[in-house]
Amino acid sequence: MITTLDSPTDIYNKHLSYDFNSVYDIISMEGKINKRLFATFTTLEDLDELVESVQVNYTIQYNKIFALQIVDSEEYVLTYNVDSGNVDSIPENTILLHRKKESNTLYTINALNELIKKLNGGVVDTSFKVDWNHYRNCILLTQHNSLKQLNTKIHKIIQLD
Repeated sequence: MITTLDSPTDIYNKHLSYDFNSVYDIISMEGKINKRLFATFTTLEDLDELVESVQVNYTIQYNKIFALQIVDSEEYVLTYNVDSGNVDSIPENTILLHRKKESNTLYTINALNELIKKLNGGVVDTSFKVDWNHYRNCILLTQHNSLKQLNTKIHKIIQLD
């Protein structure tokens, strides 16, 4: 099942409640992690302008930005790792994610907790093992306290100089 936003004309409206943390919440994490994986939701029309803005405002680790398309949607997501030392603010519609490399799964902590709860009979257990192969090439988010799985495919990989 593919779950995308209900209103494609207003896909970034704050009432949709994806795990958009406030700038202050993310900045207050300073010193707790060395790098941060950001995901910024955008449209195809705004993609190139967003790439330029991200390049100018952040030190991108690994010199790569990944542009992902949400399958069966007009949505795109830029993912990029930033050095924790140069984050004063974040772009609008940006969330902090974690990644499971073996399955290319991107997820928020809230979504991981909801997934574990769903798979483990309603119990959140930090020792529960998730079979990440069931969640290949997707982003796991929460919306109104429900788990949402956004299947993705690579639109392009931007190699920075």
